[in-house]
Amino acid sequence: MTLKKTLTIAGSDTSGGAGIQADLKTFQELGTYGMTALTVVVTMDPDKHWSHNVYSLPIDVIKSQIKTALSTGIDAIKTGMLSTEEVIQTAGEAIAESELSHVVIDPVMVCKGEDEVLNPGTVDAMIEYLLPRAEIVTPNLFEAGQLAGMKTPGTIEQMKAAAEKIHSLGARNVVIKGGKQLQHDKAADLFYDGKTHLLLESEKTDTHYNHGAGCTFAAAITANLANGQDIKEAVIEAKEFVAAAIANGWKLNEYVGPVMHGAKNRFGGSEITTTEV
Repeated sequence: MTLKKTLTIAGSDTSGGAGIQADLKTFQELGTYGMTALTVVVTMDPDKHWSHNVYSLPIDVIKSQIKTALSTGIDAIKTGMLSTEEVIQTAGEAIAESELSHVVIDPVMVCKGEDEVLNPGTVDAMIEYLLPRAEIVTPNLFEAGQLAGMKTPGTIEQMKAAAEKIHSLGARNVVIKGGKQLQHDKAADLFYDGKTHLLLESEKTDTHYNHGAGCTFAAAITANLANGQDIKEAVIEAKEFVAAAIANGWKLNEYVGPVMHGAKNRFGGSEITTTEV
């Protein structure tokens, strides 16, 4: 028996719910062999209300990890937290040299809120080095607005406009994650392939236990692509996977509750409806 090989270039979430840890759990649940290239280590201080500390790894260490993994013959790759322009460039150039077609870019942006201006250089680096290599990019609403150079989308029509702009920057496909901020009665994501806008909907889950949902969604798409699904099928099944994970999220401590990465395999997936909009 052989397994498809998946690589994540991302940060380590010491609490285990997001980042590299979420990616590996998802890869395992979906039957692929996961490998990692860590970019940062994120810890949480229980004495300061779970405040985050980010420790960056040296660029040579990041390059060595990527080289190690790619030498094994990777089938699909995803990126997560890439903390600096240099790290983004390193990941983008390695992906380009690999000539992999299955590339999932989760454009994680570290910010305290939508009113905080991000380092424009980081966004520009993503646009230059990552989007042209992306089979699909998976921004949330805030990230979609940053990449598209517009206000954070709040409606389906605004999501469509952002998706079209991001597609024009080189990504072959775009899926914008709606999240709780979207003005919609369902949990909605928008998929765009350059021709058709497809709205993916599931029932909303009233929960605060959704830590790691975005990483899990992108990792599920990656594993599905590695396993031979086409892009639309990979996205729809990834939404089923993460919707079940959110519906079965649980309390880790007083500060955070992660999604349950194995929920779909244990309890079944959530129903997803698709509509062209």
